[in-house]
Amino acid sequence: MNNTGVRAREVDVVVIGAGQAGLSSAYHLRRTGFEPERDFVVLDHAPHPGGAWQFRWPSLTYGKVHGMHSLPGMELTDVDPARPSSEVIAEYFDRYERTFDLRVRRPVDVKAVREGSGGRLLVETDDGMWSARALINATGTWDRPFWPRYPGQETFRGRQLHTAHYPGPKEFTGQRVVVVGGGASGTQHLMEIAPYAAQTTWVTRRPPVFREGPFTEEFGRAAVALVEERVRQGLPPRSVVSVTGLPLNDAIRQALADGVLDRRPMFDRITPDGVEWDDGRRVDADVILWATGFRAAIDHLAPLRLREPGGGIRVEGTRAVADPRIHLVGYGPSASTIGANRAGRAAVRDIRRLLAGVPVTV
Repeated sequence: MNNTGVRAREVDVVVIGAGQAGLSSAYHLRRTGFEPERDFVVLDHAPHPGGAWQFRWPSLTYGKVHGMHSLPGMELTDVDPARPSSEVIAEYFDRYERTFDLRVRRPVDVKAVREGSGGRLLVETDDGMWSARALINATGTWDRPFWPRYPGQETFRGRQLHTAHYPGPKEFTGQRVVVVGGGASGTQHLMEIAPYAAQTTWVTRRPPVFREGPFTEEFGRAAVALVEERVRQGLPPRSVVSVTGLPLNDAIRQALADGVLDRRPMFDRITPDGVEWDDGRRVDADVILWATGFRAAIDHLAPLRLREPGGGIRVEGTRAVADPRIHLVGYGPSASTIGANRAGRAAVRDIRRLLAGVPVTV
């Protein structure tokens, strides 16, 4: 029983989230002898299989996706690159869940994770309570789009939207669009919108860095190590692309030559009709599209008081330093698809040791 008088269902491990990180973790639990529903449960708040991919805009075809890595145990092959990635990956995740009998429960919203009794964790959801000896948090970032705040933002008479709600380029036909953000999404949006819009303006806080040459394994490891160092210090994780820069491919070269990727510094204020800089420059706009990224969706862990003064959760590998029962997979350095696969395996290995009573070494 818990303090509400409701009996919690007991398992060894609760996995929150069924994107790449959650499914990888569930696969490794299953593979090492944990039975779904008896020993572990996967809770996902999305309506269908596919993780955050199911919500991506239709014009993001599979051929435009960079670095999508197959889940462990099942390759993603023979894909038409012209199909929307939301369809391709949702179908793949659905097939994966059924093949390995992961029995994902959805839609289930996790409200909070609290300290339970007897050293267990209490997971409160809109579908009842779960009591667990360990927890794998694989909630990603899609549910927490980051909206910067600028003076005058509430006065803008046009439309403001975030990448999370990007509908595709045709909706901007004939409009003047300001795209904010220097990451992969911002550049993709610009290149898509430009042929339809009356005018596009690109603004970023820092000058974008375009990277020449191949993305080698050594370069990738160095980039991930920089992200990993932040979470080890308890700072909020930054994306890997913020460290690596943007790959300079043929499409980006053409957009640079055409003036589509003509970057301006960040504006100083928003007006009813557009944006302005302190030096007197102004741009009229019908739409401001915030391609400003996402933050980790970890508010449900707040009752456990895991956050450090720097704002993040200190993580060693995947384990929360403040509580070895909690593993964050797909957080910080494991946010890439291949990183999530490796992190799922590592988290399950650590949890097996924890449940067997093997002391945790930091």
